[in-house]
Amino acid sequence: MLTLADVCFDDAAALLARYDLLLQRVDDGEPIPGSYWGECEAGLIGCTVYARGDTPVHSLLHEAAHLIVLPPERRAAVHTDATDSVEEEDAVCVLQALLGDALPGVGRDRVLADMDGWGYTFRLGSARAYFEHDADNAWHWLHERGLVDRERRVLLANKAVVPACCP
Repeated sequence: MLTLADVCFDDAAALLARYDLLLQRVDDGEPIPGSYWGECEAGLIGCTVYARGDTPVHSLLHEAAHLIVLPPERRAAVHTDATDSVEEEDAVCVLQALLGDALPGVGRDRVLADMDGWGYTFRLGSARAYFEHDADNAWHWLHERGLVDRERRVLLANKAVVPACCP
């Protein structure tokens, strides 16, 4: 499982900043504020995603995606659970894989594999099968909200943020 400690924190923070989100590092061993699943899983409070070094990257991207799909005025009210509907949850699963492509050293293949390793369940048996063959409604949902284009590519928010390119 790829964790935040395995990638450049500044790159992850810069990706989230493109969507007006803050990535807040939590000290190792400390509880993660706003974590729905507890333990090492990412947490949400308002426009902030909380993560430790042992937080899986797919978890960080999943929780960030929940905030990304929300209008800014709804983000402030989020605490721990951001899901509004099954449709939104499905779209978030697709978006987190796309965000993996935008994070240096990650990529959608790794995100999808880690989703399977974590225990996500999909009708066709894997995150990849869902992403490639069973997510038409999620793709449509994301497209309607201006988060993906017709070629099913993520539309990164237009912010002038340059990744830190950590060694």
